[in-house]
Amino acid sequence: MTRLLCLLLTLFFMTVPAIAEEQPSTALVVYFSVPENVDLNGVDAVAGASVMVKNDVRYGNVEYVARLIANASGADLWRIETAHQYPLEHDALLDAAADEQDANARPVLMGTIEDIELYDRIFLGFPNWWYDLPMPLYSFLESYDLSGKEIMPFTVHGGSGFSGALNTIAELQPEALVYEKGLSVSRNAVTDCETHVAEWLGGFMENE
Repeated sequence: MTRLLCLLLTLFFMTVPAIAEEQPSTALVVYFSVPENVDLNGVDAVAGASVMVKNDVRYGNVEYVARLIANASGADLWRIETAHQYPLEHDALLDAAADEQDANARPVLMGTIEDIELYDRIFLGFPNWWYDLPMPLYSFLESYDLSGKEIMPFTVHGGSGFSGALNTIAELQPEALVYEKGLSVSRNAVTDCETHVAEWLGGFMENE
């Protein structure tokens, strides 16, 4: 009996670290990224979304930054997807984005985030489309109550930075804490932005 009890206790303590490691993340990376088949040479600075290739793998720019953040922070990852398909050709995508903005559209989103109340921190990523949030971001921010949560914005842009996006997020989620020093990455620097992302994450995580 004593030998059996010792064996059971040994097995129990061996499993404790594994159980601790399986605790769910309290941070979530939410991002919207539309890959484009486009040559970016000579493209106007308001063209926010594009693609990149890293280690022979193709990513949307915002997608790549989102994955870097998730990997470095241990956060879960969720992509904002719309029910309709955006054009992949660059000029057509810009026109579609402008039409949605003019119509103050709220694109229908696919899927929902389960148990969003369990997350304390939301990393929110998006391209800058016509100096504003893409309209699917309005759909997202009006669909969820992020009161009491930290919202850590990040964007990939062609020269316009966040424009007024930080203020817009704060207006749509007035009870959330919107981090004012969001991560802004030029589309021309995405392929080598790992250090920039790490420094940004370290800037607020070291104070926790």
